[in-house]
This record gives sequence, structure tokens and C-alpha cells, in this order.
Amino acid sequence: MNATIDDVRCEALFASDLQRSWRPTAETIRATVTDVVGRLGEDGCAELVAQEYGEHPDCAIGRMRWARDAVRSAFAV
Repeated sequence: MNATIDDVRCEALFASDLQRSWRPTAETIRATVTDVVGRLGEDGCAELVAQEYGEHPDCAIGRMRWARDAVRSAFAV
């Protein structure tokens, strides 16, 4: 399966320590995504997402919704 760049960005933000409650700026979100992808790689981000969905599916859904909205906003052209 080929992930799109948006999928990778969402997974990286999801896998990061960044919290919605911190109200991160677009610049912070972009920097965090770049850092996490650089450290974990695409596969590492996907693995952490899968692990969270397995262990905490009730929380993972909301976090992924936030990650998708945040990435769309932060990387809007």
C-alpha cells in the first residue's frame, strides 16, 4: 500500500508528543511532523499508530481526527 504525503504527515503528528490542548501553531505542527518522520521514518510512524489503535482505540480515533484536521490546516497551500 502506498501512503500519500498527507497520510504520512497525519501519522507522524499522531505519533508525536504534540498535544491538541497546547494549541500548536501551523509552524509548530510542520516542524513536529518533519522531526518525527526524520526520526521514525514512515514505517515507524505507521507502527506507532497501529499500536495505539490496538491498545487505546477509544482515544486513537479522536487523536487521528485532530491530526488530520491539524495537518490539512498547517500544510494548506
